[in-house]
Amino acid sequence: MNKRFSIGLLLVTGLLTTVAPVNAQQPKLIRIGILVAGPSSAVSTRLEAFRRGLRERGYVEGKNIALEYRYGEGKLERMSELAAQLVRLKVNVIVTAGSQATRPAKEATHTIPIVMANDNDPVGSGFIANLAKPGGNVTGLANLTTELSGKQVELLKEIRPKLSQIAVLRDLTEPATHRRYERLISPCKRTN
Repeated sequence: MNKRFSIGLLLVTGLLTTVAPVNAQQPKLIRIGILVAGPSSAVSTRLEAFRRGLRERGYVEGKNIALEYRYGEGKLERMSELAAQLVRLKVNVIVTAGSQATRPAKEATHTIPIVMANDNDPVGSGFIANLAKPGGNVTGLANLTTELSGKQVELLKEIRPKLSQIAVLRDLTEPATHRRYERLISPCKRTN
């Protein structure tokens, strides 16, 4: 299990301990909502590692936890309804895979904790106030791609001082794309 995944799992299990049953004789079933914008096949390996990590910490599906999966299958227009379904199910925590799942989850609830499994720019996307003190009901992992983009170009220019052009492939459906692109081109001299 990689370090980033382990930290995310600790965040979720930490939240689970706050809703753990007080009376051990009547265990409460903890519901974890998992919201993914893409198909299940895109995250199957990570979800299996997540389930394995939960089992290692004593959380067993059907015994003391229930995992509620919602997949957008790449249809972003479905994400708001999928997030609303999880809220109606009264899940104890929502785990999101990427900003395209985090945004609809954040819009659907201000009270259910949301754990971002991975986000490129949670501050720029408006999910959290800042990395040190997220505030609100959203927490989780950020890969800091946006913050590092400009530094990557600077390093390229150090390696290749005569570098005059770079190509950038962008996913315009990703909310952090614009900020990342701006950070990429800021170290470069723009010529028209």
